[in-house]
Amino acid sequence: MLVQNITDFLSTGVFAFLIVFVRFGTAMMIMPGIGDSFVSAQIRLLIAVSISFCLFPVLMLNLPTPLPGTFALFFLLVSEFIIGLFFGTIARIFMTALDTAGMVISIQSGLGSAQIFNPSLAAQGSLIGALMSMTGVLLLFVTNLHHLLILGLYESYEFFPVGELPDVGSMAEMMALAVAASFAVGVKIAAPFIVITTMINVGMGVLSRLMPQMQVFMTALPLQILLSIITLSLVFSAAFFFWLAQFEEGMVFFLSESGG
Repeated sequence: MLVQNITDFLSTGVFAFLIVFVRFGTAMMIMPGIGDSFVSAQIRLLIAVSISFCLFPVLMLNLPTPLPGTFALFFLLVSEFIIGLFFGTIARIFMTALDTAGMVISIQSGLGSAQIFNPSLAAQGSLIGALMSMTGVLLLFVTNLHHLLILGLYESYEFFPVGELPDVGSMAEMMALAVAASFAVGVKIAAPFIVITTMINVGMGVLSRLMPQMQVFMTALPLQILLSIITLSLVFSAAFFFWLAQFEEGMVFFLSESGG
């Protein structure tokens, strides 16, 4: 009887945990916040293992009951890896709206050439982009939006059943829509700076025609940086409220569209 119970556990429990861990672990390795480069791989692995261990008894009903063969098991693991990678990439794309906004703001304010390491993207980025990206990660946890990401992974078993090949065409289309929406949100956040810089450039163009001997660039650049810093201090909180609303709306729309 004991041998039979151990055999049943190995054929159901361990198999279920492995399948759940592949999807959750892949998504959390690149998910914003948990999957950022400044979070060590051991911490990300521990979080993925803990969440998978807590959820696999609930998700066992969505898993195939008989243990598949070698080739079928390999195909199952690959499909789960693709689905987890897809969900993590979509969440990361929505997060890059802040870096896009920061890059546009830096270029418009005259700080585009000042580059700094952005820990959120693990690459070089603009000063304001790094500031906004790190603040966005902080707000992601403060507002508990990371729960929405985990809930999306949990509900993905209804959208992408285990054992079925994902529709690559629909996934590519959804990813293209996410990139377009993320870029649009970033440009909307940077819209006040685009307007102010355009007004400064128009004014300096008129001034250069009226006073050709005046060094317009040397006069405009400090004024441009000063007005951009003042504008950033005024719209900083409103920009993040807007981004949080768009991030939540985008993830909910993505989940509903995936379910449809």
